[in-house]
Amino acid sequence: MKFHNDTVVHVPSNRIECDEIWSFVYSKQKNVPFTIKPNDETIGDAWTWVGIDADSKLIVSWLVGYRDAYSANDFMRDVASRLRNRVQLTTDGLKLYLQAVEDAFEDEIDFAQLVKTYGTPEGSGDEKRYSPATITGIKKTWVSGDPDESLISTSYIERQNLTMRMHMRRFTRLTNGFSKKMENHCHAIALHFVYYNFVKVHKTLRVTPAMEAKLTTRPYSLEDIVTLAYADEIEQENKRLARRYGSK
Repeated sequence: MKFHNDTVVHVPSNRIECDEIWSFVYSKQKNVPFTIKPNDETIGDAWTWVGIDADSKLIVSWLVGYRDAYSANDFMRDVASRLRNRVQLTTDGLKLYLQAVEDAFEDEIDFAQLVKTYGTPEGSGDEKRYSPATITGIKKTWVSGDPDESLISTSYIERQNLTMRMHMRRFTRLTNGFSKKMENHCHAIALHFVYYNFVKVHKTLRVTPAMEAKLTTRPYSLEDIVTLAYADEIEQENKRLARRYGSK
C-alpha cells in the first residue's frame, strides 16, 4: 500500500471507471454472532471500491470499507488526488457517488453514470438460484461536465471485478476461502493490485499497466514485490549497520 501511495501519483488519465465489489470477513453480515456484532466492526460485509484507468488499465485507487457515504467520499477524494488532469468518470448508478464526486472534483470532472436494470434469472430450482440475472436495460445518465456519450462505460472495471475473483481466492463465492481477519483481507488486496499494476503484463497492451501509464519503464518481478514487503526492515537494518560500521 505504501509503495502504491508513493508511486501511483500524477496519473495522466483521460477516462476513469469506478465500481464497488462485495466480499465478507469472518462471516456474512447476516450471520455475524450477536456477541460479536456490537463490538467488532471488522467482521461482516466488506466492500472494495476500485477505480481503473480505462486506457492504461492501471488501478488508480482502491479502498476497503462499507457501502456508505463515508467510504464513497474517502475513495473519490483519493481518486481525485492521484490524477494529473481533468478526466471523464463513469460509475454505476449508486447514488452515493453523486455527492462524493462533487465534493472530490467540484467542477473539474466530466461525470456520467451507467445504470443497468436486471430481470429475474431464468430456469428453476438450483439452476435459477445460481444463474446470473439477465440485463433488461442500460441507461446512460449525464451528471456533470461534458462527458462523451460514446465513452460512458463500466466494462473495464467490471472485468477487473472478475480478475479480482480469479486472483484472490478469498473473493470466490460459495467456498470457505473467505478472509478471517480484516487486516489479512486488506493486505491481500494491496498485494493483488501492486502485482496487477507493476508485474502482470497485459495481453493487449503487452506491457504492465504501470508502464503504459508512464509510471515506470520496466516490469517488476515477484522478487521486487517481496523486497517491497520487507522495505522497512531492510531500511532499519541498513541504518543499524551504518551506525555500527560507519559509512564504510
